[in-house]
Amino acid sequence: MNGDASGAQSHQFQAEVAELLSLMVHSVYSETDVFLRELVSNASDALDKLRYEAISNPALLTGAEKLAIQIKPDATAKTVTIADTGIGMDRQELVDNLGTVARSGTKAFLKGLKEAKDGLGLIGQFGVGFYSAFMVGDRITVTSRRAGASEAWAWTSSGGAGFEMAPASAEQASRVPRGTEMVLHLKDDAARYLQPFELERVIHTYSEHILFPIELLDDKGEARQVNAASALWQRPKSELKPEDYTQAYRSIAMAFDEPALTLHYKAEGRQAYAVLLFVPTTPPFDLADPGRKGRVKLYVRRVYITDDADLLPPWLRFVRGVVDSEDLPLNLSREMLQNNPQVTQIRNGLTGRVIGELETCATKEPETWSKIWNAFGVVLKEGLYEDHERRGQLLALARFATTAGDVPRSLKDYVTDLKPNQTEIYYLVGDSAERLKANPKLEAARARGVEVLLLTDPIDAFWTAMPQEFEGKPLRSLSQGDVDFGLVPLLDDKAKTDDKPSTDDEAGILKAVKEALGDKVSDVRASQRLTESAACLVAGAQGRDRELERLLARANRGSGAKPILELNMRHDLVKAVGTAEKDEAAELSNLLLDQACILDGEIPADPAAFSRRLNIFVVRGLGKGS
Repeated sequence: MNGDASGAQSHQFQAEVAELLSLMVHSVYSETDVFLRELVSNASDALDKLRYEAISNPALLTGAEKLAIQIKPDATAKTVTIADTGIGMDRQELVDNLGTVARSGTKAFLKGLKEAKDGLGLIGQFGVGFYSAFMVGDRITVTSRRAGASEAWAWTSSGGAGFEMAPASAEQASRVPRGTEMVLHLKDDAARYLQPFELERVIHTYSEHILFPIELLDDKGEARQVNAASALWQRPKSELKPEDYTQAYRSIAMAFDEPALTLHYKAEGRQAYAVLLFVPTTPPFDLADPGRKGRVKLYVRRVYITDDADLLPPWLRFVRGVVDSEDLPLNLSREMLQNNPQVTQIRNGLTGRVIGELETCATKEPETWSKIWNAFGVVLKEGLYEDHERRGQLLALARFATTAGDVPRSLKDYVTDLKPNQTEIYYLVGDSAERLKANPKLEAARARGVEVLLLTDPIDAFWTAMPQEFEGKPLRSLSQGDVDFGLVPLLDDKAKTDDKPSTDDEAGILKAVKEALGDKVSDVRASQRLTESAACLVAGAQGRDRELERLLARANRGSGAKPILELNMRHDLVKAVGTAEKDEAAELSNLLLDQACILDGEIPADPAAFSRRLNIFVVRGLGKGS
């Protein structure tokens, strides 16, 4: 940090901020309108914070009672100025908010930018919206005075490695009695933003429903309000058009896509509140991040309170919007938000309405619902694990890949097509549908035309670990416990065979394999799952499903439970165990276990021994070995 005679001090940007600024300076986004949306949104937040703090400290409004945002283009100076009369910032807040990664979320933004195909929608999700000003400006000066403070400070940067901080000049300070003024010195290729009609176009597109007046100043300094500045959620639905909702969604959610679903209503009775919620079309790149929270903004009588009120459960965190209460106190603390029975009632009411709206969409607009499920189904499935009360509703909404075809199916469709004598809903959990379709545990089900759900999201291993049923039909894993398809008729009677060993021989084979494998497996038994493959691994009825055990083992939380080896007693390799000498039977038994591991997506415990055994029996089969 260096200083000069004028009192200005130079600061270096943190590395991540400098990297972000480099991206902005070189205009990584073709759609530069976003800069104005972000700066207006930041100004609106500052006004919201002031109005909230002024509830307990009215003196903060002294000197500039009007709460507004002003935008002034200056064609001569080639500048655009965005000013607000909000809460403002002191010197340290300017440094913290505009120069460090700690509060900007820049590191997360840059990570997302590298992973996303289109980074445009990411600005605003991490509080990096201020830096979008460098897409159009080659030098930016921010003058700010904290509400109630006597000093104003000026922050200046050209988007290079750092910025300067200095006490505001007398002229700057006189223009900012409270709040923040940003002066953008525009690049030559951003000159169109010097035209008032161009600024007005962007405001109408992205900021029409900002709750504070947005005023456009002409070259004489005369102000003209260019936005509605009304709480759209408080207006009757009959007055609104689809484009009004789209504009409101983009402003509230900081998004560029179309809302897939809009929920607008007023609740009355014990609690009175207005609701405007949106289900996006496009999922954010960090949707699966468990630390990511929903962004439903809470207002009380049009005063913004917070977007961290957890008004919806985590498994609905993709929903965006606003809830405006008429009854909550304005001085809500975080502790009150967590424990207030009125907030709990609002939360329960919102969740029920959102689920109801999703159910209506799934019934009346199946194509729209399919898109929503494809985008957010993985998050909704978390509710199957977390929300016992609504599990039945969520199961009905769910769509699953199955062995019946390429189109995801509902459980209602599945139950409608049950085979004669089928009393359970079968599923397999794994990491890909392609691998699951090749899994030998499907063989007996496939021979009878029994449909099987193919579950490939990591959350599937967890919600299926709890007892589940749909319309009285329990869900049953083909990787766990006993499975008997005996009562379900085969598709082809020719598939019936009676060439398995006798009862005594079968018992002898199972005993020989069990003795050979020892504690490598918890049990060896005859399989009802297999018709073609020799062996497979399953979990016990009281243990964890195989996929869940694998996931927990990767996190060092596995139980270490040994699998059960199931054998297809009709397979020649299995029958060979019964006629082999003891040493050869042991080799065959280990070969069966290794094959079962490979078919389950695992590496044999001793790959070298597996290769040796395989070579011995292949050579012998070719007639070239003893």
